[in-house]
Amino acid sequence: MVLERIERLRQELRRHEHLYYVLDQPEITDAQYDSLMRELQTLEDAHPEFVTPDSPTQRVGGAPRDGFTKLRHSSPMLSLDNALDEGDLRDFDRRIRDLLGGEEFSYVAELKLDGLSMAAHYSGGTLQLALTRGDGTTGEEVTPNARTIRSLPLHTNEHGVFEVRGEVIIPNNAFRKLNDDREQEGLPRYANPRNSAAGSLRMLDPKVTAARQLDFYAYFYLINGAPGAPSHTDALRKLTKLGFKVNAAHRRCAGIEELLAFIREYEGQRDTLPYEIDGVVAKVDSVDQQNRLGWTSKAPRWAIAFKYAARQAETIVEKIDVQVGRTGALTPVAHLKPVNVSGVTVSRSTLHNEDEIARLGLAEGDTVVIERSGDVIPKVVKVVKEAHDRKFFKMPAECPVCGGKVVRPEGEVIWRCVNVNCPARLKNSILHFASRSVMDITGMGDVLVDQIVDKGLVRGIADIYQLTQDQLAGLDRMGQKSAERVIAGIAKSKTLPLPRVINGLGIPFVGERTAQILADAFGSLDAIRSADEPALQQAEEVGPKVSQSIRRFFEDEHNQELIKRLAEAGLMLTHKKVDRSGGPLTGLTFVLTGTLPTLSRDDAKKMIEDAGGKVSGSVSKKTSYVVAGEDAGSKLEKAKELNIPVLDESALQSKIAAIR
Repeated sequence: MVLERIERLRQELRRHEHLYYVLDQPEITDAQYDSLMRELQTLEDAHPEFVTPDSPTQRVGGAPRDGFTKLRHSSPMLSLDNALDEGDLRDFDRRIRDLLGGEEFSYVAELKLDGLSMAAHYSGGTLQLALTRGDGTTGEEVTPNARTIRSLPLHTNEHGVFEVRGEVIIPNNAFRKLNDDREQEGLPRYANPRNSAAGSLRMLDPKVTAARQLDFYAYFYLINGAPGAPSHTDALRKLTKLGFKVNAAHRRCAGIEELLAFIREYEGQRDTLPYEIDGVVAKVDSVDQQNRLGWTSKAPRWAIAFKYAARQAETIVEKIDVQVGRTGALTPVAHLKPVNVSGVTVSRSTLHNEDEIARLGLAEGDTVVIERSGDVIPKVVKVVKEAHDRKFFKMPAECPVCGGKVVRPEGEVIWRCVNVNCPARLKNSILHFASRSVMDITGMGDVLVDQIVDKGLVRGIADIYQLTQDQLAGLDRMGQKSAERVIAGIAKSKTLPLPRVINGLGIPFVGERTAQILADAFGSLDAIRSADEPALQQAEEVGPKVSQSIRRFFEDEHNQELIKRLAEAGLMLTHKKVDRSGGPLTGLTFVLTGTLPTLSRDDAKKMIEDAGGKVSGSVSKKTSYVVAGEDAGSKLEKAKELNIPVLDESALQSKIAAIR
């Protein structure tokens, strides 16, 4: 009875997902859908033996991954040649007619969606594998992330083995919301939906992908890497029948004139579409004719992408000021006289950095050309008229948010505020400080950090140690038990060693390994704070760039106050170096990847370091061994390429025991 109910719920939820996300014809409210999903989740939680990979509950995303495995495509995912104007397109049509010897043929015209190509593999009716386009021959395996895309079926009625290729996009409304959220958090806005979709699909944490509201439009149906239907039109019909989302804006065109009419029609509708397009793709419809036309080394001869011209307008730069992001980066922003660019009112544009402003020769008051080419955030292309009373931009000497010192490290283009308690970067600083590999404060994640900062409970990292259980218990999604757990985590963090504290300070170029080196070399935070650059460079692996960053950090008065308050809170600011030089793994460098059966990543790292070995974050020719667990990612592939020995957890423990 339970299994029957689970299956009925799955079928009903799949039907409603298809109605909502593919057909845009919902029959029930969001609340009713959520109620069905909660019932299914409850039943599956009680009976985990009945959970299947294609269940609607499996779209939420699993644990963060260590990296992406690269796999070969069943057949190359080639790019397309471009036609930039009508003449290029007529030349393409002439070549097709010549190659086919005057034989009749048709085109299929489709909108060129501005996203990321992906291949989804199915077997036995369920999604088994998803790959990005990559270099066209090899792609990155992103199956857990693809499962979170609501318009991509996890289950189909076709039980054979087949492949569906299509485009992953982020709709305009979802993109605007994502950028609004980032702006509220002090993060830089994404430049365009294409990059945002690509970045979202390649997130190591599938839960982040799930929150981005990606969409998938299918356009190729393949069996064993070859077309699975006699024509492209038939393939699109087949995909629709299988439940995939196929863009309704496609048309079979009898010749070049009908194709051009389609292109002109949708260029006029471009600004009313719910997604970004940058052109139209034209394909010869017949697969037999496609095969006879063949391919070049880079692209099929039977298809071409017509690219729409970039959308431009002239306006005046009224002011240039600075936005401070969550990492402390200062980004110049141009405030523009509002101008309409193809239906969108534009009033601002990022200028990226000082070097970009210099390249443009830009000053306040200048008239400029701005461009939207699939970009919701436009870019300044060039100055077309210099103002009589030009005012040149100069990066401020102090952070416009907190008044702290700003620096531009040698070799970089970005200026940064060095005050870790700067309100613009405070949330990011706290999340880093509280993370598991740093101060390991249980329960202090994004939701809690947002609240304690927004409500003014924490105005600097040291304020964490003044929080009370009652304060936390009164916050949203918290209770006495959750608050008690966080307070216990805060208390426990006071006992953690100095290298973790140094890492938690967020000093540029000082990560986990450099923090350990500094603690071993100087023995206390006071000694590190007092050391000049030559003294700092006496420590192993600390060069001029790192020593300069450390000095800048400790010279900032806001950071000096932070250190004082952390000392008053009782954190471990002294360190006794452990001599591991005689350990059994001395001289060996290890890289950890994947999930080990019994050891956490921190436990395995400590075991290796206690035995005298070093742990690195990346695989190179200097790596002695890679220790791989379940779901090992690209580091394992790199090890195989370099012929580096691979150990599992048991082999690592045996090696330490044997050497002892």
